[in-house]
Amino acid sequence: MDGEYHPKSEATVSVYDHGFLYGDGVFEGIRAYNGTVFRLKEHIRRLYEGIKVTRINLQLTKEQMTNAIVDTLRKNNLTDAYIRVIVSRGRGNLGLDPRSCPKPSVVIMAEPVAPAHGKEAREKGITAIISGYRRDRVDGTSHELKSLN
Repeated sequence: MDGEYHPKSEATVSVYDHGFLYGDGVFEGIRAYNGTVFRLKEHIRRLYEGIKVTRINLQLTKEQMTNAIVDTLRKNNLTDAYIRVIVSRGRGNLGLDPRSCPKPSVVIMAEPVAPAHGKEAREKGITAIISGYRRDRVDGTSHELKSLN
């Protein structure tokens, strides 16, 4: 959290954080398989596009964010994991003015995840279907922005 590592039991976010109060932030959900973060470059690109769209003034470079994600896995001895990266506008006051938030908050969490399917499924395959239900119109929302709101 914000450049420091905390055990799960000690990790806290301020109730004045605008991500908590107003959903003012972006996130990425990422998987790691066998010690490799899946499509990390693409996730970082989308995260930073969201940061740009929401006009959050994050001083952390893409390279620094990438290193922080990899370090989080390493410090937790994780190889197969779910990673959640959250960037919010940061702590401010109860008002909506984003200028009350001088510094964005960055949270990187990771937890172990067991493989979804066992060895037999990986060797023989699984049955899957494609739903005919359409969730969103293509021009209705952007998949490029994973907002907290």
